[in-house]
Amino acid sequence: MSFSGFVVQLLNGLAGASSLFFVAAGLSLIFGVTRIVNFAHGSFFMVGIYLAYTLVDKLGSSLGFWPALLIAAVAVGVLGALIEVLLLRRIYKAPELFQLLATFALVLVIKDAVLWLWGPDELLGPRAPGLKGSVEILGRQFPSYDLFLIVVGPLVLGLVWLLLTRTRFGTLVRAATQDREMVSALGVNQAWLFTAVFALGALLAGLGGALQLPREPATLEMDLNTIGAAFVVVVVGGMGSLPGAYVAALLIAEIKAVCIWLGVVQIFGIDVSFSKLTLMVDFLVMAIVLVWRPWGLFGRPQAPSRYVGMQEEPLRRPSNAYLVAAAVLALMLAVLPLLTVNSPYTLVLMIDLLVAALFATSLHFIMGPAGMHSFGHAAYFGLGAYGAALLVRALHLPMEVALVVAPMVAALGALVYGWFAVRLSGVYLAMLTLAFAQITWAITYQWDSFTGGSNGLTGVWPSEWLSNKQAYYWLTLVLVGAGVWWLRRVLFSPFGYALRAGRDSVLRADAIGIDVKRMQWAAFVIAGTVAGLAGALYAFSKGSISPESLSVGKSVDGLVMVLLGGIQTLAGPVVGAITFTWLHDTVARNTDYWRAMLGAIILILVLLFPQGIAGSIKQLADRWRAPKNDEDAQAKAAASADAKLKEVKA
Repeated sequence: MSFSGFVVQLLNGLAGASSLFFVAAGLSLIFGVTRIVNFAHGSFFMVGIYLAYTLVDKLGSSLGFWPALLIAAVAVGVLGALIEVLLLRRIYKAPELFQLLATFALVLVIKDAVLWLWGPDELLGPRAPGLKGSVEILGRQFPSYDLFLIVVGPLVLGLVWLLLTRTRFGTLVRAATQDREMVSALGVNQAWLFTAVFALGALLAGLGGALQLPREPATLEMDLNTIGAAFVVVVVGGMGSLPGAYVAALLIAEIKAVCIWLGVVQIFGIDVSFSKLTLMVDFLVMAIVLVWRPWGLFGRPQAPSRYVGMQEEPLRRPSNAYLVAAAVLALMLAVLPLLTVNSPYTLVLMIDLLVAALFATSLHFIMGPAGMHSFGHAAYFGLGAYGAALLVRALHLPMEVALVVAPMVAALGALVYGWFAVRLSGVYLAMLTLAFAQITWAITYQWDSFTGGSNGLTGVWPSEWLSNKQAYYWLTLVLVGAGVWWLRRVLFSPFGYALRAGRDSVLRADAIGIDVKRMQWAAFVIAGTVAGLAGALYAFSKGSISPESLSVGKSVDGLVMVLLGGIQTLAGPVVGAITFTWLHDTVARNTDYWRAMLGAIILILVLLFPQGIAGSIKQLADRWRAPKNDEDAQAKAAASADAKLKEVKA
């Protein structure tokens, strides 16, 4: 470990921080004004580098390398404006989580559009003219282009800062960041302000992608990889703060650079690989910052929104008709294996649907009634799955014991993570859960001797009496049914009523003696336990488990299931899980561009059913019953009036 190597790694960190800052700055602007958590922002970064590749290839000789990069960034800004006008403008009044669902659907559509236009192969762009060589720093060669990126980052920060502080547009943006309802009340055209901000944010992300062309190849995985890092930077710096985003990008990039420089260090006779920490150091920094300073380094508490959405009705116990329908459905599910003897894949798919329904129901338990948004619920699913696998493989316990103990492993994780998470709220709580999930994933991914590392664990099979798929399906049906039933019973208990009271009004709940944080912490543990059971069932159904069960993608799938079904109804997560899993399976088996088709279906469902599928069906049923109830009420009133008239005459 030489001093020159340390300096070069710090310079590498500075170059990486500039590119990351462009994406984070755009994401911070968009969230600050529109309050949209834009999952598609990483897709703008990816489109930027692909457009830059094509424009440099086609126009580089005539127009020039640098103008081609700028045109690519502007084109991404135009794409962002079109998306905002055609899609997002239609759902600004929808709940914020449904806006997130729409942007996730955009990720799927844009990824397959890029796949169709540019193909699956990596595309490596040319070197930047005039910056192809390197310079010597302390006896080591350092790329000239990276030095250019180090300069460009602060330059762009200064230009955006001047735009926001020296122009009327910037004044409006800063005002909307603080209180967008007041800006609208003062006569500002809020719609076009949102469009302009979204276009500017997309342009910055596109510029960040375009400037990466000489530095790394364009790949289809850049969108999700970039958005994860950008979320961390924005949250650490403080939502809506550009200087905070730049400082956070520098901090995280430099810590990663130092970890790479340190490599493997022996501490008290134990080899510690700091280079492996690069997979989770950014999320570790985010977790520490959020626990220490919940609003980020440069952030401030958000002003409460004056927009009041549709109030949720109190939960009502199921009617007799509902119970009869549930009993009929359970009977049909019980006899299904007898009807699908010649279609073994149907049974496999049904097990996946049941596990997904249990996972989604556990996530809905803390998102709906408890009002806590979690972006890292896959942590408990994965802990349950790995707990079951390790209990069977390492301790040689029977599968029946593993199914009992594995959910307790997940509950322990939820007990620890939930203690920190319930101290935050809103998007900061969601990001802290994401950080914990990514830390768990990174440990699992790299602990080869214990978890199998990236290869996972195999040979996790059910007991002999459950080796038949029909028997395992019936066991899954019983346990999933018991899990869903138990969560419903909890919601109709005094604990459930207290939980919803804390969601609706923390101050009122606290005034009547409810310890809201303790209730929310208990809800985390309950939801984590049920998610762990779903993970254990999943592990035994597949016979193996891999780190993908803890990944961001698994958490996002759970979010999509809950939101697609409807967060305001108890049946919503089950409906959403079955719909999403079935669509994913059906579409993926029938087209190479399944992501785009699945994303388009989700977008259509979001636009047609802004309250989710089950929620919208419930609304229609309530509207249909309303006239009938009014007629009954009028008839009763008329009968009562007639009775009183007869009494008067008598």
